[in-house]
Amino acid sequence: MTALSLTSDEVLTTTRTVRKRLDLSRPVPMALIRECLEIALQAPSGSNRQGWEWLVITDPDQRVAIGSVYKRATEEYLEAVTAAGNPYEDDPERTAVQARIRASTRYLSDHMGEVPVLVIPCIRAGKQGLDAGNQSGLWGSILPAAWSYMLAARARGLGTAWTTLHLKYEAEVAGLLELPAGVAQALLIPTAYYTGETFKPASRQPLDDVLHLDRW
Repeated sequence: MTALSLTSDEVLTTTRTVRKRLDLSRPVPMALIRECLEIALQAPSGSNRQGWEWLVITDPDQRVAIGSVYKRATEEYLEAVTAAGNPYEDDPERTAVQARIRASTRYLSDHMGEVPVLVIPCIRAGKQGLDAGNQSGLWGSILPAAWSYMLAARARGLGTAWTTLHLKYEAEVAGLLELPAGVAQALLIPTAYYTGETFKPASRQPLDDVLHLDRW
């Protein structure tokens, strides 16, 4: 498929988390998903091991089953967030943003099983499972590829969301997917065409608020 007419900077700054605007009624061709994954496989991995595995779920029953687990995990997460109170009560603008995020998070949890394509990037962690020590080398070998997939999807008119809430019940989802031992799920990426026109860069805190030169 011909990519949208976007510069690299536009792709990087307008690849947003899409929840409410995922088009649940429009099928996504597998050829298009494969195209995005081919680009994802160009991402770096530790020692060039390329230990990634990619599950693409389109079967309606499987999507519903994963969506059910995701909804349960999301409800528990939102209850915990509500119980914790509002950390931005002194900032009305950010409070409003967080309220919109919670609403869209709930919407996605209600409809995850209806999203046409669910992509779960995985990494071979070995028979012993995840190392109790520094795991950056392991996750650094799959997360850049997952982001590349999302960027490629954005460039082709698809919307995606980066979410890990289902990992609270990772073993249950692994059972649904029949994952072998030693394969760890990194995240869940619902993928669909999006409704509306396009996306714009998000509001972010100023760079100088988080930039440290030479020392903290």
